[in-house]
Amino acid sequence: MVDSQYYLSNDIGISALDCGEAFRLLSPQEKMYAHNLSRAAWYGGLAVLLQTSPESANIFVLLQRIFRKQTPAQLEQVATAAGLSSEEYQDKLKALVWASQAFQEQPSEMEALWDSCSGLLYSLEDRQKQLGLGDKGITTYFSGNCCLEDAELAQKFLDSKKLSAYNTRLFKKDNGGKACYEVRLASAVQKGQNYMDGECESCCGSFSFEDKEFTVKRGDYGPLMEKVCHYLQEAQTYAANENQRKMLEEYQRSFTLGSVDAHKEGSRYWIKDKGPIVESYIGFIESYRDPFGSRGEFEGFVAVVNKAMSERFAKLVSSAEVLLPELPWPREFEKDTFLKPDFTSLDVLTFAGSGIPAGINIPNYDDIRQSEGFKNVSLGNVLAVAYATQKEKLTFLKEEDKDLFIKWKGPSFEVQVGLHELLGHGSGKLFVQDDQGKFNFDESKVVNPETGEPVSSWYRGSETWDSKFSTIASSYEECRAECVGLYLCLNKQALSIFGHDEQDAEDVVYVNWLSMVRAGLLGLEFYTPESKSWRQAHMQARFVILRVLLEAGEGLVGLEEVTGQDGKPDARITLDRSKIHTVGKNAIHRFLCKLQVFKSTADVDGGRALYDGYSTVSDSGAYNFLRLRETVLLRKEARKMFVQANTRVSGDSVELVEYEGSAAGLICSFTERFQEDAEQLETNLLELNKRDATCWRSCKSCQTDAT
Repeated sequence: MVDSQYYLSNDIGISALDCGEAFRLLSPQEKMYAHNLSRAAWYGGLAVLLQTSPESANIFVLLQRIFRKQTPAQLEQVATAAGLSSEEYQDKLKALVWASQAFQEQPSEMEALWDSCSGLLYSLEDRQKQLGLGDKGITTYFSGNCCLEDAELAQKFLDSKKLSAYNTRLFKKDNGGKACYEVRLASAVQKGQNYMDGECESCCGSFSFEDKEFTVKRGDYGPLMEKVCHYLQEAQTYAANENQRKMLEEYQRSFTLGSVDAHKEGSRYWIKDKGPIVESYIGFIESYRDPFGSRGEFEGFVAVVNKAMSERFAKLVSSAEVLLPELPWPREFEKDTFLKPDFTSLDVLTFAGSGIPAGINIPNYDDIRQSEGFKNVSLGNVLAVAYATQKEKLTFLKEEDKDLFIKWKGPSFEVQVGLHELLGHGSGKLFVQDDQGKFNFDESKVVNPETGEPVSSWYRGSETWDSKFSTIASSYEECRAECVGLYLCLNKQALSIFGHDEQDAEDVVYVNWLSMVRAGLLGLEFYTPESKSWRQAHMQARFVILRVLLEAGEGLVGLEEVTGQDGKPDARITLDRSKIHTVGKNAIHRFLCKLQVFKSTADVDGGRALYDGYSTVSDSGAYNFLRLRETVLLRKEARKMFVQANTRVSGDSVELVEYEGSAAGLICSFTERFQEDAEQLETNLLELNKRDATCWRSCKSCQTDAT
């Protein structure tokens, strides 16, 4: 039971992400634009392998080499000839590797590749089971000898140099008994190359900081960033307007030089590019998987606007200034001006990264979001596939709730995503005093509603939300946005925008709230008792909300442990729909106000105490959450996987290459995606990984030889 969460069933759901009709409606120029942006995203997305764990890149290369030589169907025949049953063919990987054509052609190379990753691939040692910093897990954002104190010191150093951590990694090594740190910037430019642009030269070099030596170097993920820049250059030829061209120029400069400032400039042009037919974003974006919460994982998406659905979101944007005052914090804690963003529904063509979300609110740069704006996108074809639910697989609900849940889960989630992204992430003000001493609020008059006293803390200089709240920043913000969605979905005007009125509207509210408390229970899968840590920001956020609503009492939410029809442990979660608008709303009102006040005032101690308190998972109190976690693991369903299409240039036109929604389709999409330079790409990945192979051990010294 303890290790059941580390086993994945062979019958995991795999679905094709349909974008065929949307792509066919594009003009030839738009198709070429989308193609080149997709190529940039896919090559950049491979950096995630180097941002995750020591074995990730080698596993990818191992599988690519096997499947480039033989399709899944051909390999199944090989497996049968080798005496493996159809079930064993999916499970006994080593036997399959040895029987493969790739191994027959290059036995020593394939065996070495297997040896380099197989131990870690199957390891269930505590530190190697999960992402984490120091002895709490594994990460390749930091060398293995880094701990929380090292991360905090590095953040102070970066703040002192006005450098963002988004595109960096940190390596610690011993130099004659003195700790030295190497900060690597992701860039195509390597040390020793001539620079076409002198910008940011001052950021590279060696520096003394708090009696420690820091060295800042370019060149991380160099070959991958070169490919990204190449395709961004190609895409500029097909840009629809000047904003797109300048956006791509700045992105290219960012990935060439390792400049986050250039990426911010590109993001400004991106915000100005209103209503494009082909929408995209690319870079080191979300910090969910950095154990410290400051470094961004590479992602890139390319999508086509769904005009019909986008009209609803446009109405929501138009109503934002009416809905924002409904939120439970004082006016002074809201942005001075709501900068109306683009909010579109998109059909995803390409989403390269570690996962595909249902909606996005970007850019994540606080200064831009506060004063210049942002964009929201809802990924329509992802929603259509990801949240289709089968009744027999619905866990932890009463039978009488299941049909209603299935009927309204999709529409209710659409409402939640819209409110979460636009008015959740898009709301709230950060109180800032800049380097010149100027405040963006009246520090003598603004009162903290939680204390009744004048505000006494704020962000200073280059401090940001991520740098201040670090390890809890991502989950805390997702929780705040989720609470905004729950709170505002009670507003009839908001529901009417999405076409829900009267009884249908009440059903949408009920299912939205029921879905949230159920998700809070399901979130226990992502908690690790051994390290007392959460592994997924959104699921931690939903567990926190469950705790808040359980604490509200008065029978609003019920949670009980029961025995299932199969005789095994089970659980039931219930929601009294008659109390959502009273008990539930009041509870979220109080909690949401606290979240915003701590965020606005940079009150890290207060925010952490509140959030960590509700995040605690224990076996004491009214609910034995540790035992419930075991039940969740027993009953869990694997998350769906998506098969994405490829694009291919044929003469003067671009073709969309689609695949079936199966394991074979998923594999084929990846082998064809990188077939044009597969061997060189695989060599680059292996060399990048090998360079740092000794750095991931939890040891006292880490010798790096980065360029």
